[in-house]
Amino acid sequence: MDILFFLNNALLGVALAMDAFSVSLANGLADPQMRPKRIFAIAGTFAFFQWFMPMLGWVCVYYFVSAFEAFRPAVPWIALLLLLFLGVRMIVEGLRKKEEKTTAALTFGALLLQGVATSIDALSSGFTFVSSAYAFREAMVASLLIAAVTFVICVGGVLIGRKFGAVFEKKAAVLGGAILILIGVEIFVKGVFF
Repeated sequence: MDILFFLNNALLGVALAMDAFSVSLANGLADPQMRPKRIFAIAGTFAFFQWFMPMLGWVCVYYFVSAFEAFRPAVPWIALLLLLFLGVRMIVEGLRKKEEKTTAALTFGALLLQGVATSIDALSSGFTFVSSAYAFREAMVASLLIAAVTFVICVGGVLIGRKFGAVFEKKAAVLGGAILILIGVEIFVKGVFF
């Protein structure tokens, strides 16, 4: 492990965190009064999955490569379905609470689904760990670095979303839901057509 190893994996972390950043932004938009504890819980959830998925990818390729290849085409579909579900739910809640102050409830289950949906593409980065000849230690350090970068980026995303959520008030949940749907479509299009 040299400086290039850390630089490459930090940049990989930035690239992988973009979907999580967008969803964090949507979460901040939906709840402009979000407390710091919740902000860190959101960022921590995304960071956990951005650590877990590359490690899972590394294990799958290292030990079960033939079994996992059959699953690969389903990845964009899973992300699309999860984010569509969450986005539509957020939009419906935002429209339903038209008269009230909009604060869409982000449940623990919904947060876990967001974490999985935004980190499914990180699974493939675990494949590259094996092709880069990473042993377990290198794969773990790379995944932890990706998680740390994701955490910082997601805290920023929630804070930015929170700032604009206060401006948009009632339309924030609808906008956040639309962002989730667009992210799902983008992951699907990249995964299926490119």
